[in-house]
Amino acid sequence: MEEYKEIATPARTKAILDKYRLAAKKSLGQNFIVDTNILEKIVHAGEVDERTTVIEIGPGIGALTEQIAKQAKEVIAFEIDHRLLPVLKDTLSPYSNIKVINQDILKVDLKIFQEEYLKDAEKVVVIANLPYYITTPIIMNFLESSLPIDGLVLMMQKEVANRLSASPGTKAYGSLSIAVQYYMDAEVALIVPKTVFTPQPNVESAVIKLTRKKDAEVIVKDETVFFQVARSAFVQRRKTLWNNLQVAYGKEPEIKEKLQVALDQAGIDPKRRGETLSLKEFGKLADALVEQNLVMQNNQKN
Repeated sequence: MEEYKEIATPARTKAILDKYRLAAKKSLGQNFIVDTNILEKIVHAGEVDERTTVIEIGPGIGALTEQIAKQAKEVIAFEIDHRLLPVLKDTLSPYSNIKVINQDILKVDLKIFQEEYLKDAEKVVVIANLPYYITTPIIMNFLESSLPIDGLVLMMQKEVANRLSASPGTKAYGSLSIAVQYYMDAEVALIVPKTVFTPQPNVESAVIKLTRKKDAEVIVKDETVFFQVARSAFVQRRKTLWNNLQVAYGKEPEIKEKLQVALDQAGIDPKRRGETLSLKEFGKLADALVEQNLVMQNNQKN
């Protein structure tokens, strides 16, 4: 029997792309990994074992999927590019624990998906090499869902990974850091050089590991208000919290008075900048604003 060659080598990847007359689609942010060592590290970061059901986003030609399947109980891979379905059927044929779904993960009804595929799942991990242009929506889609996800291991632009894991007071810290860290502990697991991709991307990549918090760091009265306040605090980074809150809530005298009361209740100096506030401080401020019955005029999105 001919020896099976792993997908993530330059020669095998080229042969697969040539066979199916494929080229990476820039519009879908496709870059194929040609280094099994990096892929094994990603699977290891996800602590994947025989109890683990892995949801993979964008399997491409199956290089990462193959390494996950070797360790996992099951892999459910969502691939948006229909051209890759016959490729995956071919490249992943040695594995019986993989299901490929041709669907955009952002359009999937996650409640129905959970009922159909995760009923008996003991441990659920999301692993993905995410297209740079759609990283944030995919992450938030999972975090805000009710899926029983234990963790996410995601390859993305290094700059975004730094933002997700940033601490208060740092340049990278912002509303995205707060949104993610509200739900998860975040750490950069490894830096990925451009040379392991074909074609090589223009930006550096990193793998971030997000682990479900055992105990909630912050419990707030209204999550919507919490996230709105976090976003508004960074609309103009160089401005003080006081200035940004007035932009969000209004500058009428009665509103300014309520804002001051809320800041006093939360024990926060209005001259501080949003980037200096911790998750807990944003929680206190959001709760104080709820108590003052303040309604935001501008609901900025990430």
